[in-house]
Amino acid sequence: MKPSHVLVPLDGSPLADDALSHALAVFDCRITVLNVVTPIDANMSEGGVLEPSDQQQAEAQQRAERLVSRAQERVSGAAQPTDTTVKTGDPAETILEFVEDTDIDHVVMGGHGGERRPLIRRVLGTVATKVVGEAPVTVTVVR
Repeated sequence: MKPSHVLVPLDGSPLADDALSHALAVFDCRITVLNVVTPIDANMSEGGVLEPSDQQQAEAQQRAERLVSRAQERVSGAAQPTDTTVKTGDPAETILEFVEDTDIDHVVMGGHGGERRPLIRRVLGTVATKVVGEAPVTVTVVR
């Protein structure tokens, strides 16, 4: 069954850009581009010593806005209707919630690896692994 609404999460990586290109080339339906701003908190800093600042959070939000703005420029000539949005939260959880809360029926995303992860996480990446494992829709991982 052909999808009617595809979600493409963007994180600024080349693989995420490739995922957007893939979605535009393959799917003739509505596409939503999503960037997730991860909240900065003391638990994420080394030793929990650094406190988040308004400036750090503003910079993260500005980066997200730049990413979706670039995506808007890329899709401006596309035949598919395309939306962009920015959400805040844990990337995998936010993607899964977005899928649940909307009419998304397919996700296309880039995969990332990490040298100290189990094999499957090295192949896909932690966010992609979680989305693939828990999404109630088909997920295409671009490598």
